[in-house]
Amino acid sequence: MKIICIGRNYAKHIEELANERPDNPVVFLKPDSAILPNKNPFFIPPFSSDVHYEVEVLIKINKVGKHIASRFAHKYYDEIGLGIDFTARDVQQQCKEKGLPWEKAKAFDGSAVIGNFYNKKDFNLENLSFQLFKNNEIVQDGNTQSMLWKIDELISYVSQYFTLKKGDIIFTGTPAGVGKVSENDVLLGQIEGLKAFEIRVK
Repeated sequence: MKIICIGRNYAKHIEELANERPDNPVVFLKPDSAILPNKNPFFIPPFSSDVHYEVEVLIKINKVGKHIASRFAHKYYDEIGLGIDFTARDVQQQCKEKGLPWEKAKAFDGSAVIGNFYNKKDFNLENLSFQLFKNNEIVQDGNTQSMLWKIDELISYVSQYFTLKKGDIIFTGTPAGVGKVSENDVLLGQIEGLKAFEIRVK
């Protein structure tokens, strides 16, 4: 399986990082080794002093697809979830300044938190509320209404470049509110009030 991530899909997040608004979705990959094992803590890597949380709605692909039209994209997933794209912001900035790829900052071991998945039929995907709590305080409060590219549009776009396979996961982008994690932080993700994950930072 592969993890396909979308960057800059919420306008306010683009603004908070002073990035340019893209004409098309920003796409990057994480390897399966980036997945944080279930119930494991997240260890801040020694090569970064500025790791940020980025909570995101996740989509799990349910069958093989290539060049998928947006109007058919809904047939390629049955489940949605919530996760975190951990980002070594200092490393990312160094890479960006040199025009280099971001993988060292985005795809390191443990950088992908994948929480519980739920049947998409139980939700309104056009108006899906989700939150990240850090030490019991809301730090990110998002809604899919604010996506620049909706879920089905993302599936269609990504499938132009990568064959989607059963079990692949798409991270659909993070809303505003990203910030640094510190040792002993507790991060809890909720989607429409349902607990999707809870992890401790070490």
